[in-house]
Amino acid sequence: MIKLLLADDQRLVRAGFKSILDGEDDVDVVAEAANGTEAIALTRSARPDVVLMDIRMPELDGLAATREIVRVSDARVIILTTFDLDDYVYGALRAGASGFLVKDTEPMELIHAVRVVARGDALLAPAVTRKLIAEFAGRVDRPAPSPRLNSLTDREREVMVLVAAGLSNDEIAAKLVLSPATAKTHVSRIMTKLGVRDRAQLVVLAYESAMITPGWMSTRDVGDRH
Repeated sequence: MIKLLLADDQRLVRAGFKSILDGEDDVDVVAEAANGTEAIALTRSARPDVVLMDIRMPELDGLAATREIVRVSDARVIILTTFDLDDYVYGALRAGASGFLVKDTEPMELIHAVRVVARGDALLAPAVTRKLIAEFAGRVDRPAPSPRLNSLTDREREVMVLVAAGLSNDEIAAKLVLSPATAKTHVSRIMTKLGVRDRAQLVVLAYESAMITPGWMSTRDVGDRH
């Protein structure tokens, strides 16, 4: 059973998400928060597996709340936002969020997203995710490349670049002529070596370390994945 916390200052929005998610046999909405402060407190008490987190909330916004939740728990955070995204999205991924959804997403996509993140994967499937991460990565100041990258083999660097391009393990396997199991092993080892939680954090680190740059990806390079 996936334990879920909803964090949004609009009661109707929470009610809508709850009505969709509570109808699933493997999802249980265990708590609701109206602001970031409540979200942190309820994460400690209810111990959710996944938090659906709105960006803009009173008292404490979703970005600050995400950073604290990731610090004090194993809960994974999905950021909820409107389609006209702002710089908070990239900041949220840097803070430790596992991905984001637009609020008008289809119900089945919402359910799928919760399941994907709950099993430890990042929510990177929508093409808009790669586009927006690339856009925001070009706007923010980048820290110096992490010395942890020196621990990667040439093959692992190649795999990490493809992860940052939004490719799945199966797609990486096909592109590099590997078995899907080998591709998955490479990704797992990379995350272990770099000490990151999931694929979303690999994407952020790849951009910040200039392993991949905004505009690098094109349909010619990785295929159109809409």
